[in-house]
Amino acid sequence: MTHRQIMEALSGLMLGMFVAVLSSTIVSNALPEIISDLGGGQSAYTWVVTASLLTMTASTPLWGKLADLASKKTLIQLSLVVFVLASAGAGLAQNTGTLIAFRAVQGLGMGGMAALTQIVIAAMISPRERGRYSGYLGATFAVATVGGPLIGGVITDTSWLGWRWCFYVGVPFAVAALIVLQKTLRLPVVKRDVKVDWAGASLIASAVSLLLIWVTLAGDTYAWASWQTAAMVGGSILLGLAFVLVESRASEPVIPLRLFRNRTITLTSLASLFVGVAMFGATVFLSQYFQLARGESPTMSGVLTIPMIAGLFLSSTVSGVLITRTGHWKRWLVTGAVLLTAGLGLLGTMRYDTAYWQLAVSMAVLGLGVGMMMQNLVLATQNQVEPGDLGAASSVVAFFRSLGGAIGVSALGAVLGHRVAGYVREGLAGIGVRQSGDGGGIPDLDTLPAPVRAVVESAYGHGVADIYLYAAPVALVALVLTLLIKEVPLRTTGGLQEAVARRTADETAAAGPDTVKTEPRTPAGAGTTTDAGPWGTLATAGSHRACSAASPPDGKNG
Repeated sequence: MTHRQIMEALSGLMLGMFVAVLSSTIVSNALPEIISDLGGGQSAYTWVVTASLLTMTASTPLWGKLADLASKKTLIQLSLVVFVLASAGAGLAQNTGTLIAFRAVQGLGMGGMAALTQIVIAAMISPRERGRYSGYLGATFAVATVGGPLIGGVITDTSWLGWRWCFYVGVPFAVAALIVLQKTLRLPVVKRDVKVDWAGASLIASAVSLLLIWVTLAGDTYAWASWQTAAMVGGSILLGLAFVLVESRASEPVIPLRLFRNRTITLTSLASLFVGVAMFGATVFLSQYFQLARGESPTMSGVLTIPMIAGLFLSSTVSGVLITRTGHWKRWLVTGAVLLTAGLGLLGTMRYDTAYWQLAVSMAVLGLGVGMMMQNLVLATQNQVEPGDLGAASSVVAFFRSLGGAIGVSALGAVLGHRVAGYVREGLAGIGVRQSGDGGGIPDLDTLPAPVRAVVESAYGHGVADIYLYAAPVALVALVLTLLIKEVPLRTTGGLQEAVARRTADETAAAGPDTVKTEPRTPAGAGTTTDAGPWGTLATAGSHRACSAASPPDGKNG
């Protein structure tokens, strides 16, 4: 594909990615008001985030496997439709239970968009050229990350809109992405028999869900050391073992276990798990810090996180361009892990009255680290697999990152709740005030007496800092894992180019040098079709056109 054709298709993919990230970040600054309005507490606050991460995590391997078997274009458009419907339902929610349920459905669509965007890019572009285009995705991630809280804050602070519009505002972007992808995305499809491993998908989803439910409820609904813990952890382990057994026998496994024989894939998957814990845990609770520890408005809470997003934008873009130019990627992973660990450690020292310039430096360091690691872990994995496993391998990295994020948000949310409650009790006792109720709700600072407000602000400042201290060692583990990864030179051919060439060679060898197997409508079909749309008739393309369309940009065709 020419650079122009790639950018046209990439614009639709970036819109889809923008929607997926926006849906997560736009509620961050609105959550305190949403939970207060719907009558929830810290547990509901955590679950609104965790629900979408849970379903996104559980569905990612299935989306990836389906991408290896069916039309990628159809799948990514389907994920957008699911997202739009769930967003409308979330905006209409009248209680936290309904909101959490629709957020879970949103996660299904988000999982598809997050996984399939990487897969489609890998299909179009060679690993060597993919760096700069991945940088564009990283920039989109940064814009959505900073734009989400800002948009959410403005919407929440605007009386004639209200927080419900935080869920409606993503719908036009999703519709626009659908239209753009329909007009610009043309992918040759190497036909394969579709046989989905539903048993494996159900088992991995159940195992992950049970584990995350345990992490969220432990220490709140029941003790960490209890029969409920034993039952849930034991059940999750049994489901995981059953998943491994089913996958080892499945003809088309959701997660091909043979992938983990590759050292790089194993290490990048584990690194993604720990990066997810640190990354999501670090960003989700910043809004609580700024609003409840520093008394800022939702809008200002978004503005104050700009240093982190600027760091992410800069590092993802620059590292992508330099990787394409030099072919070296490991140095960026290692540097990113160092910066991620350092940023978390620095944020662990903050309090409610810490000077903002110190926070800005810490957030910028954190953002630089995240930007260097997030896309490049996927790139390192995609460079190691055959075209037929591209979707599954890409989704494995996304799966472990989402799993880490869900575990991080759940576990660190539980830690935050307990830390804040303890600090509030100590603070109130120090000023001779007796606490009433269980203290599990999100406080409205404006209604509190000045001495009590100071106690609550200090408690949230100290409590949020504590979770960064818990996240820093997790990032350090990711650093160790990245050091163990062996750098492999990036390939210069895209996934679809390799797949089409291999299919054509196999058919030519089987049919003879003068005979080419054709599709019904095109004599030169060579076993490939072009995605013309998710429900219309697939228009066939000649083998030479298909191979050309799958070729990476070489600078000659502009």
